[in-house]
Amino acid sequence: MIACLRLNQFYAMPTRKPRIRGRYSIGEWYGIGFEKLNPNDWRAQATEEIKVDGLSGKDCPFRLNSPCNKKGGVCSLRFYEQINSGPVRGTGPIITTCPNRFLEENTIYRWVGETLLGTSEPVMLSEIGFLDRLKNAEAGEEEEDGDFIGRIDNVLLHPERKPLDWCALEIQGVYFSGQAMKKEFNMLAQLEGDNLPFPAAHRRPDWRSSGPKRLLPQLQTKTPTIRTWGKKIAVVIDEAFFGSLVGLDREKHLSNSEIAWFVVAYHPSEKGWKLTPKEVVFTRLEASVKALTGGTPLSKETFEKQLVTKLKLTMPNHPLTTQL
Repeated sequence: MIACLRLNQFYAMPTRKPRIRGRYSIGEWYGIGFEKLNPNDWRAQATEEIKVDGLSGKDCPFRLNSPCNKKGGVCSLRFYEQINSGPVRGTGPIITTCPNRFLEENTIYRWVGETLLGTSEPVMLSEIGFLDRLKNAEAGEEEEDGDFIGRIDNVLLHPERKPLDWCALEIQGVYFSGQAMKKEFNMLAQLEGDNLPFPAAHRRPDWRSSGPKRLLPQLQTKTPTIRTWGKKIAVVIDEAFFGSLVGLDREKHLSNSEIAWFVVAYHPSEKGWKLTPKEVVFTRLEASVKALTGGTPLSKETFEKQLVTKLKLTMPNHPLTTQL
């Protein structure tokens, strides 16, 4: 009998690995954490979004007396995971997709003002002309015409100091690639049951479009001039975005930096999530460019090896291939 038990144990079937799947979906919807909403709210809001052609007209909870200007009202994404057929759970931080999400209670303005200007009540101005179109003096065009081809999104000023004491402010959310939110709305509108649903489609945060393609050109264009004026640029991003930067070299002191990265986190709250300052990182422009592009140039030898390999694969009969 004992021998049989031991034999059965020896030939026991191996344990199957759990099936884990995950997708990104709504983190916050019109400022409320998706997991804080009840199923009836999901169905009602999704049905409304499907019917509306454009913006819903609902208020943005982060901009005082202003309607939401993002179609669908999704403020952020979150990663949802399911093990086998178990419950769906949100994991990890929320990821800011709408720049207005950063404006909660003006926290970032006070934080940047205190750090760079020494005031918790800075004056905020927006859409300030920065790059002026080249003028044709012979045609009588003057610099004051204000035909700007580039602007600084936000400028914070110290409310009392003279001469003016100010800093530029860039706010960058994250784009996402993959299926649009319409698929989520269609699924939620027809949802049966009260359990948190698994996302309906594949999508992911697009760090490459958000960083190298959007934010990087802004920094490269504005920083050199603002640096010569003796001023700083503040960049506000969330901790998920900051985590995508590769090997960012830091400066110990503000005086040695050109760019100050203000990194926010989101902590659980009654309505879902609350924006909280996490850390400030001082850097130079060159270090920021390197971190955003996520790499260093190859050596000439390594690059040319790729040329040789590509040439032999795509044009094997080319005269150059016999010389390489």
